[in-house]
Amino acid sequence: MINVLIVEDDPMVAEFNRKYMEQVEGFQCGGWASSVEEAKKYIAEQAIDLILLDVYMQESNGLDLLSFIREAGVNVDVIVISAASDMSSIKKAMNFGAVDYLIKPFHFNRFLEALTGYREHISIVRERSLLSQEELDRLIYHKSITKDLTRLPKGITKSTLGMIWNCIQQHHKALFSTEDIAESAGISRVSMRKYLAFMTEIEVLSMETIYGTIGRPVYQYQVLPQAEGIMNSYI
Repeated sequence: MINVLIVEDDPMVAEFNRKYMEQVEGFQCGGWASSVEEAKKYIAEQAIDLILLDVYMQESNGLDLLSFIREAGVNVDVIVISAASDMSSIKKAMNFGAVDYLIKPFHFNRFLEALTGYREHISIVRERSLLSQEELDRLIYHKSITKDLTRLPKGITKSTLGMIWNCIQQHHKALFSTEDIAESAGISRVSMRKYLAFMTEIEVLSMETIYGTIGRPVYQYQVLPQAEGIMNSYI
């Protein structure tokens, strides 16, 4: 198992990251630190393989921890997860050896890509004494052999998905049904159900089943907070 330390001063965000991490096979949470100094204590006392590191914290800057790790020669890897999107922070993190950098808000597919890529990286490092060129390239360029996480499934087209998303943004800010969006977009209900099911699967929409007194249940959809970031990776 890959032992992970979450360094994040917001308890709700730390818990969110932990729940995401526990959905990925091969990872376990070894602890949570709310500051750089607290993280240093964890590193000194526990065998930590990977740190999920925030940059902007009330008492400290996460990049100071990254600098400390490299200067002290601590054998631990770091994935930065931060709202810091300025080139200076990103460049500094990369120069100090961060293996990946996720900008908040991110969606699960990008998080999954980061962790599965790291899991492949660490398996090569632990299990190989000699490397092929392909294995070395994956280590250097952080290439993953996992599937393309933003590839559209069969029967879903980019143009139609984009048109439906635009329609939802313009006309359906609150709860809406399959019939509502199908009428607005001019698409059959059968086709619309397929697209709405896909958007629910990738966590763009939430779905609620409403049972009336007679007839079939009605499926109500609502846009989730992280929807725009996810859709940008598909359309």
